[in-house]
Amino acid sequence: MRMPEPDAGTIAQAAELVAALREIVPGEGVIADDQELRAYESDGLTAYRQAPLAVVLPETVPQVADILKLCGERGVKVVPRGAGTSLSGGALPLADGIILGLGKFNRILEIDFENRCVRAQPGVTNLGITNAVEHAGFYYAPDPSSQIACTIGGNVAENSGGVHCLKYGLTTNNILGLEVVLMSGEVLRLGGKHLDAEGYDLLGLMTGSEGLLGVITEVTVRVLKKPETARALLLGFPSNEAAGDCVARIIGAGIIPGGIEMMDRDAIHAAEAFCQPGYPLDVEAILIVELDGPRVEVDHLIETVRGLADASGAVSLRVSESEDERLRFWAGRKAAFPAVGRISPDYYCMDGTIPRRQLPVVLARMAEMSKKYGLRVANVFHAGDGNLHPLILYDANAPGELGKAGGFGADILRRCVEVGGVLTGEHGVGVEKRDLMETMFNEDDLKQQQRVKCAFDPDQRLNPGKVFPQLHRCAELGRMHISRGQIPFPDLPRF
Repeated sequence: MRMPEPDAGTIAQAAELVAALREIVPGEGVIADDQELRAYESDGLTAYRQAPLAVVLPETVPQVADILKLCGERGVKVVPRGAGTSLSGGALPLADGIILGLGKFNRILEIDFENRCVRAQPGVTNLGITNAVEHAGFYYAPDPSSQIACTIGGNVAENSGGVHCLKYGLTTNNILGLEVVLMSGEVLRLGGKHLDAEGYDLLGLMTGSEGLLGVITEVTVRVLKKPETARALLLGFPSNEAAGDCVARIIGAGIIPGGIEMMDRDAIHAAEAFCQPGYPLDVEAILIVELDGPRVEVDHLIETVRGLADASGAVSLRVSESEDERLRFWAGRKAAFPAVGRISPDYYCMDGTIPRRQLPVVLARMAEMSKKYGLRVANVFHAGDGNLHPLILYDANAPGELGKAGGFGADILRRCVEVGGVLTGEHGVGVEKRDLMETMFNEDDLKQQQRVKCAFDPDQRLNPGKVFPQLHRCAELGRMHISRGQIPFPDLPRF
């Protein structure tokens, strides 16, 4: 759906703003042409589209600070954006706001193997960090399926995960420090190369904040030594329920694999047609279970998992015999989203998290919903930590199908909350889940979260319209309101 177009007053304001922005970022650093702005009118959630007033592409931290100060003085809203791969509408532009694009912040600043960390600008891709350190046998653990394109700054904003987050954690478990610019132009440094920052956990607060609190201009991540051995098991099951039972048995046995991923029949067939990873086509579900560590440990765990899979009714089992074969198993899983795009004109990718024991229950309920809405759903998810990624298949050109897909997705998320889960595991709330927040939080919860935003962004200029179903004025929320220009935490380093 396309958002409302700006009025004449907004257009006049835009012309004045563009001129001022070009004084800060000269040359080609400001985009205002209507045709060129179309490249920015949506993020990965393409059902929503809106052209911004302008796009500004700074190259330095002082430029970011000056842009934010200018927008604050003029009452202009700002939407920070990295690669635009957000699947929740977190980087959706606003008609009366600018896009602050960080694509030119794309350099690795420091590689420190002694402290096992990397300092990178926010526009460096997730995979780019691993590429920079793999020559020394290191890698960056969180690996979203979009890792070839998504940026580390966006990963922090959404607290992204990936197929190996079960054992190695989400982004929040793998970052050590941030440089952040507030709407006032203040530059903060949170954490650093040390393993634990002093004082309040502001690093944790900023991670997953979806661009509502500040603009990330530098990230320090920890990198890990590659394990001695990594092998993957490809397990086929006669039903989703049997696959879910196997996941529960593996975790219940005290085994924490590098990752456990599950795909259902539709996703299996789409991935096999797309990149031929060698998946069995006569099963209803597959699990990919990766085990890593010392070779003797991996060999022992393979046999243990083999026995657990047999007990759950597995009908096929393959163990990777080479690194190439292991990577092929994962290639199909990581290509699942584009693969499904070949079997449907459009799809809506959801993101909710549930207790692992509820996997069979929720999958059965989704099958019922599929019949109710008359839309197919392909399931691909991080089974080890219960993070679902249902792909609802629809045709945007068929009248009413987009609306049905949205209703289907909302029902899935409500069901996730009902069984003890949450609305999002890694994609964020954005505009997609904004109006479902009240299914998970009461009014006091939401007001308290907004008080935190007011402490960082008292005039609520950073990425407004996201996350909160009703945005209160800071003055309405009471004592945590911070006056304009006052830094919320005066003991933090300022630059």
